[in-house]
Amino acid sequence: MTFTRDGSPQLEALLAQSCSTIGADLSAIVPPNLLQALILGGGYGRGEGGVLATPNGDAPYNDLEFFILISGPPRLNERRFHHAIHTLEQRHSASLGIDVEFKILSLASLQHSGPSMFFYDLVAGHRVITGPPDILASCSHLADGSRIPLHEATRLLMNRCSGLLFAAARLQQPDFSSADADFTGRNIAKAQLAIGDALLTAHGRYHWSCLERHQRLLSLTEPSLPIDAIRADHAAGTEFKLHPARSSASQSELAALHASVSQTAWAVFSWLESRRLSISFPTPLAYSSNKSSKCPETSLLKNPLVRLRAFGPKGICSPLALRYPREGLLNSLPLLLWAPDLLPDHLPFLSSQLASPVSNWPSAVAAYQSLWSRFN
Repeated sequence: MTFTRDGSPQLEALLAQSCSTIGADLSAIVPPNLLQALILGGGYGRGEGGVLATPNGDAPYNDLEFFILISGPPRLNERRFHHAIHTLEQRHSASLGIDVEFKILSLASLQHSGPSMFFYDLVAGHRVITGPPDILASCSHLADGSRIPLHEATRLLMNRCSGLLFAAARLQQPDFSSADADFTGRNIAKAQLAIGDALLTAHGRYHWSCLERHQRLLSLTEPSLPIDAIRADHAAGTEFKLHPARSSASQSELAALHASVSQTAWAVFSWLESRRLSISFPTPLAYSSNKSSKCPETSLLKNPLVRLRAFGPKGICSPLALRYPREGLLNSLPLLLWAPDLLPDHLPFLSSQLASPVSNWPSAVAAYQSLWSRFN
């Protein structure tokens, strides 16, 4: 099994050696009687990692996403090993020039988890670095892409459209640097892929391979959506995922592409949410102002506790006390991304949704990003 579809032998060797070294380093942190396995997920774990062409040859581009299975409660293990593992993340990130991330789980927690896109991607496509090769065989109930619930598609699209929002903020800067162009191009490409992926998920046809997803999208029909644009965007997003490149497009070129992809994203977002919530949302304002719960899958008993931990007493002294904080993101995103001209009349509404006072579009985006970093 390779880490990429067509990366050079040198890149494959670099990734293999890095995984081996990381596995050895982790074994020195977590006692062998507790360490169940170290698993590489993400694109490289599924054999579809990004290959960045550079003057010095192929280089890695995506994050290396590791999952550490440790016996016992994951939260307790996070507190116990957080410092040492965070140090390991920093060291290997600096060495490889890409983010190296670790998430602590346990085999028992996976065995008792319900279906989600996150767990599906992990169980259906991964690479075991240390531990039994069949360590996840008992989690086969998570390896069925057709069981991924609709709210997972919403969450995926919300996160990638949030990237479009952050890119929009960069595009409004008078001084648009090469780093801004790279950030903008990357987030547009991620949104292009996610638009089609969300549609596939809604139809129970999501697959761990981006190439297989694109083939499935070509045979999918949805008369109420701009399917040709969705397919074209997905093709571009798939190509970027496998062969990323740092954007050299101008600010105006990226702005035009951003506007086009954002328009398609709204078409799919509104279609998906109308399907999920059984409510019609003809405009972004209609979605944002609708008071129905946008996160009905969450617990009405636990939500106030989550808000109390996140915002303090003010979190439960509001009309949103029973709502999960992500609902504030869902209610705010359509106004910020697709109807920013309406903002002056809805600043108090956004302040309440984002649990932070906002006075204009830039401050609203900043408040949104702060909340998004915690509840994406």
